[in-house]
Amino acid sequence: MEMKDQSVHQEIQEFLKSGEKSERRLSEIHCSALAYLLQMSEEVLDELTCGSTTPQMRDDVALIPAVRNCRKVVLSDSFLSTSHWEVVASAMTSNPSHLRELSLSKNQSLTDAGVKLLSSAMMHPNCRLETLRLSGCRLSEISCDSLASALRSNPSHLRVLDLSWNQLKDPAVKLLCGALQDPLCELETLRSVRDDPVLSQVEQKPPAEKVLSQRKWWRTMKLAQLHLSSRDGLSWSCGTRYRPEEPPTNKLFSWEERALNLSSVCLSLVALKSNLSHLRVLDLSYNTLQDSGVKRLCSGLESPNCKLERLRLRYCSLSEISCDSLASALRSNPSHLRELDLSKNHLQDPGVKLLCGFLHFPNCRLETLRLRSCSLSEISCGSLASALRSNPSHLRKLDLGQNQLQDSEVKLLSALVENPDYGLETLRQ
Repeated sequence: MEMKDQSVHQEIQEFLKSGEKSERRLSEIHCSALAYLLQMSEEVLDELTCGSTTPQMRDDVALIPAVRNCRKVVLSDSFLSTSHWEVVASAMTSNPSHLRELSLSKNQSLTDAGVKLLSSAMMHPNCRLETLRLSGCRLSEISCDSLASALRSNPSHLRVLDLSWNQLKDPAVKLLCGALQDPLCELETLRSVRDDPVLSQVEQKPPAEKVLSQRKWWRTMKLAQLHLSSRDGLSWSCGTRYRPEEPPTNKLFSWEERALNLSSVCLSLVALKSNLSHLRVLDLSYNTLQDSGVKRLCSGLESPNCKLERLRLRYCSLSEISCDSLASALRSNPSHLRELDLSKNHLQDPGVKLLCGFLHFPNCRLETLRLRSCSLSEISCGSLASALRSNPSHLRKLDLGQNQLQDSEVKLLSALVENPDYGLETLRQ
């Protein structure tokens, strides 16, 4: 493209100088001219964002040829054609390829064919893409197959893969898990949650912890991000929850996800067959695991190779049977777990008494225990106080909120907080 029109060139320069203060929309000719300037520049642009809410407002797609000279490209909610995906794929394979982060969320024109095109580019040895976001693109098992092939062919660069808000099922997840078993795969975050029209409001997410620990460089595994059925109207979260009858909470660092039903496929492929020596955080909250699911999980927890530090099983339809399984498994391998969250389960006093068998254990190093809304009474407070007196130095935080406990019922525990000989620092009731 020749820059003969000096007025266009001048307007582009003025636009660039105006920075974020400018609310002016560029026309298609201006976007084409700007794309040309960016391609001719020797400097690499940090970020290029294009997005149109309607097909009539799509002039900025003329900027797409400039993706070749950008580190981060956001083309979310754009109306793109196959030719545009070909340009993006070409940028991913250029020599050198500068593109490190690519966000194509809410592009329903992408389809499985577009993902196949991008996946082919990811297989190219020149591709150095580290983050790929395909949230809300209506992808299917076919796309997961293409992405899995790409991960196997060129496994060492991609760190983040976001497939959230696509209606993926177990077979699709199984394909991805197959690719994750590659010892060279360095994927750190895999997000895959199902869009549910019942739940239209979600909270904003901070940067995620590393997800799905199967390799030594992964430290966090949130299996709920892998399988989804969303059949019971609950939402899964790390820190907060949202149900249709309750407004969403706005807590700092909340990480809202859609309701999931963890299947046996994901448990067997990821939880029980993964390399437990590298897994540090396991959060299965708001999945209907039930006692049978926890029993299967405990077969991994009691392994001497397991070094799990945080286990979260909020709202998993558990009873005192799960407490017995957990206490037994943790007594077999007691020295690593630092946080245990069993809130929103109908454990009752017998369940807590079984857990206290683990707390009594001299090798127990648990620092945080959350038992919110577990139908507990003064009896549980007595059991916990007795356990802490026998092993006083480790537990720092005890959460008994939403159990309708009165001050008089928790006085034994309150006394431990005030006593400097005991490690308990925080008691919530």
